[in-house]
Amino acid sequence: MAHLLIADDEAQIRTLIRKYAEFGGHTVTEAADGMEAIARAAADHPDLVVMDIMMPELDGFSAVREIRKTSSVPVLFLSARGEEYDRINGFESGADDYVVKPFSPKELLLRIEAILRRSRGQAADEPPPPPKEVYTFGGLTVDMTARIVTADGAALELSPKEYDLLFYLIRNKNIALSRERLITEVWGYDFFGVDRTLDTHVKLLRKSLGVYSNHIVTLRGVGYRFDEKPKP
Repeated sequence: MAHLLIADDEAQIRTLIRKYAEFGGHTVTEAADGMEAIARAAADHPDLVVMDIMMPELDGFSAVREIRKTSSVPVLFLSARGEEYDRINGFESGADDYVVKPFSPKELLLRIEAILRRSRGQAADEPPPPPKEVYTFGGLTVDMTARIVTADGAALELSPKEYDLLFYLIRNKNIALSRERLITEVWGYDFFGVDRTLDTHVKLLRKSLGVYSNHIVTLRGVGYRFDEKPKP
């Protein structure tokens, strides 16, 4: 179904992930350190990379930044470090998901398959793409078709998940959205593990939006809302 690159310096973990991935119909390439992961990503063009963070030669954060210079392949970070700072660093490095060790192999495979479903292009027998979808809020312009967000004419650099979260909020603008609904709809699977993933992404998205961050309103005890015309 897909070609996965598993980068981890622990052979047991690579073997475990390979076993479950191959059982799910995927093919797997392995890398034992960050430098090897960069080389394998360039040579094999995988559909998804599972990247450990603490590895010899080159850490996972640095390896993904190098891979991102030439490829937009989806990345799932796998790490024993689960502090908020580490997760933020991972998402800012371009990760699509972040799983903390120890982990459930079944859960990991569910997360991998959810990312793959979102990243796959349109099949040949699917209908034509919908008309261009663009929203403007003062100086903030969001082109969902091209996945381009500009603020006062300057393009913003968002992570893949920041785009997904912003688009869902805007498509449901002026509506109170619960945390559970956002997690289910944006992440595409029942939520497991890290309980602050949504809050971390909202924080990153607000930082990216700068002066337009006030469009995203926190609803204490409920979730979030995108206000089309926020209060000054």
